[in-house]
Amino acid sequence: MTQLLNDKMNAGFFAKMKGQGRSPLKVDAHSMIVGGIGGFITISLLTLLSNWSSALWLMAPFGASCVLAFGLWESPLSQPRNIIGGHFLSALTGLVMFHLFGTHFWSMALATSLAIILMMLTRTTHPPAGANPVLVMLAGSGWSFLLTPVLSGSLILVAAALVINNLDKRRKYPSFWL
Repeated sequence: MTQLLNDKMNAGFFAKMKGQGRSPLKVDAHSMIVGGIGGFITISLLTLLSNWSSALWLMAPFGASCVLAFGLWESPLSQPRNIIGGHFLSALTGLVMFHLFGTHFWSMALATSLAIILMMLTRTTHPPAGANPVLVMLAGSGWSFLLTPVLSGSLILVAAALVINNLDKRRKYPSFWL
């Protein structure tokens, strides 16, 4: 009896992992080109600013943010409040945890989980920002990291998304600000 019950529970559990149908993502050549151009311009701009100044303007999660901002610009996760707020909150969470507890497996895991909770709570969920606590802690970042590259870089990324997405007659960005 117990084995039958376990088998039935496991079947339902694993059945949920099968998925249904095909990917709903629709991609056309025009969107791919605009998305690629947007990512190229934004990362180039942030890299050039880093090279021309003594400040760091670029961090790896911005590459993933470009995928959302230029490839899935209509998604709620791609909107300005999510890009800026998500990166800011998650980096802040990583900095607080790093300066309180240092870099340990549990502090990085806790910082990431707290960042997810805070982004969801504030409706600023932005998946690329989930990497910020780990990045901050592995790099041993100081508090200035919050301003450059996090805040300044995300503001430039959003400004580029506003210009590039709206130059295309087929796009309207953002869907919302607040």
